[in-house]
Amino acid sequence: MDMLRKFIFLGLLVTAGSPVVGQNYNADRVDRPNTKKINIGIKAGFNSSMFMVSELKIKDVTINEVQNNYKIGYFGALFMRINMKKHFIQPEVSYNVSKGEITFDKLGSQHPAIEPDYASVQSVLHSVDFPVLYGYNVVKKGPYGMSIFAGPKLRYLWGKHNEITFKNFDQKGIHEKLYPFNVSAVIGVGVNISRIFFDFRYEQGIGNISKSIIYDNINSDGSTGVSNIIFRRRDSALSFSLGFIL
Repeated sequence: MDMLRKFIFLGLLVTAGSPVVGQNYNADRVDRPNTKKINIGIKAGFNSSMFMVSELKIKDVTINEVQNNYKIGYFGALFMRINMKKHFIQPEVSYNVSKGEITFDKLGSQHPAIEPDYASVQSVLHSVDFPVLYGYNVVKKGPYGMSIFAGPKLRYLWGKHNEITFKNFDQKGIHEKLYPFNVSAVIGVGVNISRIFFDFRYEQGIGNISKSIIYDNINSDGSTGVSNIIFRRRDSALSFSLGFIL
């Protein structure tokens, strides 16, 4: 009799649990976006940029020490994800506004006994970016996923929208011309819960973005003459985004 009661009890548990199992299976099929061959999505977020200065020279004075002051920018993007089991290819297009500032003693290290005279360069750069990423799903179970990814990014700097300000320089009318196209390397990690995902990434520019710097021949003290300003820099950025996979 006791054995019969146990079988009845087990049967009731199985019967009661069957709909739950079915619901979980259906939910897994409905809520998990990475079961599709192709997904599209949107995302937006913030970035923190800094400049890797390889050479800064003003009036034949080489500046060796540069302080980076982080500024917060923002971006929005559309992307397509081509799924191949645990692997995927993800091309993107995004509009970015990145901000950065460097501060330095324009006297350089040649005059240690003189009180520093600080100057700065502030940049607000507008760009259209085209990353192509290869990713691998470390976790791909139910509605949950975690991936790592890397790849190149082609960037077009929108020259007429860029704002570059040179503060406390001796020269007047300074204008920097940037290369319109440059390439970066991207690496990052993404986490998704159902169709909502978070994306963390680091980007490093590969080449110098500064093409030339020109200014008026009249200096701030009224003297004339031309001295080259050399400012070679690459940019790097940390970014965070929140998105939705369709």
